[in-house]
Amino acid sequence: MPVPTSVARKRRIEVAVGKYFANPLVTGLNRIGLMPSLMTEIETVGRRTGLTRRVPVAITYDGDEAWVIAQHGIDRGWGANISATPKVRIRRRGEWVDGQAQIMPDDDVPARVKTFTSGKFRSALTASAFRGLQTDPVSVRIRLELDPSTD
Repeated sequence: MPVPTSVARKRRIEVAVGKYFANPLVTGLNRIGLMPSLMTEIETVGRRTGLTRRVPVAITYDGDEAWVIAQHGIDRGWGANISATPKVRIRRRGEWVDGQAQIMPDDDVPARVKTFTSGKFRSALTASAFRGLQTDPVSVRIRLELDPSTD
């Protein structure tokens, strides 16, 4: 089924904004220790190159699991990388943690987004930002391989 032109255009614009503005900004903030609590980096293995790829993502934690949203689905970007190789690493409290990603196609993405922040205003703002930046969202659960002595 062909992608509607407006969705394809939105995806191109969002990918360009992320690649050339948002991702470098968030990565730079992370490098100097100013990563917002809602954000982290995820490291995947490139499905074609086999090289590691890092990209900033919004994240929420639930015990030994983390949840992220693949905003453009599992057919492109890091979503496609984890479809090919589910072993990932995420930066948690400044340290890299191994994990196994699992795509959750039946998860309710709007409900999941509400778990990323607390409070009416912040939740509404976060949900609005997700809606504005997504084209084919899917939830991804990451089972973290935590060292019991550090958590």
